[in-house]
Amino acid sequence: MGIPEDIALFELGLNELIVKYEQYFLGLEKRAPLQLLDEVEKTSRKYQGSRIANTMQKFKFNTVVAKLNSYKQYWDRINRLIEEGKYSRDRFKMEMHQKKEHGVSPKRSQGKEGRIDPDVQKLYQQFIEARKSCRLPVNSITPDIVSAAIEKQKPAIINKYHCSKVEYIVVVEKGTPKIKVRPKL
Repeated sequence: MGIPEDIALFELGLNELIVKYEQYFLGLEKRAPLQLLDEVEKTSRKYQGSRIANTMQKFKFNTVVAKLNSYKQYWDRINRLIEEGKYSRDRFKMEMHQKKEHGVSPKRSQGKEGRIDPDVQKLYQQFIEARKSCRLPVNSITPDIVSAAIEKQKPAIINKYHCSKVEYIVVVEKGTPKIKVRPKL
């Protein structure tokens, strides 16, 4: 085979290797595709020392080799995270297994953050709608953030107005939506 065919096979092998590693990281494959990795690395070393006269073929070969090297670094980093137990997909799986085996819910849904008061949820929806109407971003705002902000202000309002209950409303002032707290009489 000639250089163009080898480069095409090298690229196909690399693409297959990428798919196999993704399947491994998702848990569909039990073992890392080390044999395929060795084959692809052998192909990359085949023309490493030799001179490729055609500039287009040389560029293509160098591009595929660079792609292989960057993916190898990525795979090494992911494997290291898996070994340390810090890989997010593995942590999610681990939490799901704990939930199944022990009847324990994952960390994210434990505590008061997991249950949001329906009034707070309604206020959150109103606040999001107000931000959307003002064309402001809403990606970073969660019900937990709104709930925490409300709980932070509540004691100060109760002490200031000497009341037992407060109510919340969403208002737009100068193009910015705000949550106002008032004493409930």
